[in-house]
Amino acid sequence: MKQQKETRISYWAAHLTTIVSVSLVLIIVGVIALITLGAASETRRLKERLELSAVMADSVGDRTADSLARVIASKPYALNVKTITRDQALATWKAETGEDLSELFGANPLSPEVTFTIKADYASESRIAGIKKEVGRMAGVESVATPDGEMVDAMNRNIERATYVLGCIGIILLVISFVLINNTVHLTIYSRRFTIHTMQLVGATNGFIRRPIVGANLLSGVLAGVLASGVLAIGMAGAPELGFGYLDRIVPWWQLGAVAAGLVVIGAVICTIAAVGATNRYLRKDYDELFG
Repeated sequence: MKQQKETRISYWAAHLTTIVSVSLVLIIVGVIALITLGAASETRRLKERLELSAVMADSVGDRTADSLARVIASKPYALNVKTITRDQALATWKAETGEDLSELFGANPLSPEVTFTIKADYASESRIAGIKKEVGRMAGVESVATPDGEMVDAMNRNIERATYVLGCIGIILLVISFVLINNTVHLTIYSRRFTIHTMQLVGATNGFIRRPIVGANLLSGVLAGVLASGVLAIGMAGAPELGFGYLDRIVPWWQLGAVAAGLVVIGAVICTIAAVGATNRYLRKDYDELFG
């Protein structure tokens, strides 16, 4: 009875070790996933801050500028469109320079403008050039101010490099996590190799022996994923207290939920595959080979 109790304690201790070990690996994978999602979110935000401005001709009034703004807003590339009236342009000029052009010229010499940002998919030198050409042909438009094309393409190249680096790191971590989790599960089953052999001797089928072992490790993987997700959620919740209040902006909670679900699935799948492989290995071994 005492031996059975010690065996049971050893069994659950081994699984607790598996859960903790796997959860630590999954936390690292989850952090990399959140960094990748955050980088993608920031990349889109930076691209969608690129602003173009259509300067109207002197003879064009504010109503015509509003009409143009509605036309631009209907285009597939437009994101946020805003009309700057003559009075607004004059007030901005005065606030920035301290000069009152209406007193200097006797009238407001500034033209209305239509400023707009574009969607991230259109943030490239060639597409911005195409947008500039299209807007420049619209009635009443005198000129179109756009971001520097080389700067935009340089930004895109840097973002692509960063994405490739993060992707490579993520793949490497997934491989490492699989190896570590596989070794952890293997050690857990290694401690039960003689039990497996004894069950074979009394006539238990391979499926009967394999089922509880795989099921227990599947549960360990799920619990490890839940534990890792809980740690990440606590980290996200406590980020504002540490001065990282912007994290919930670049990585919304629904994305954290998706990462958490992914960690649970990854933990369950890897632990199951590792358990099946390790169990089959010991099912094929003779008694003498169990001491190796």
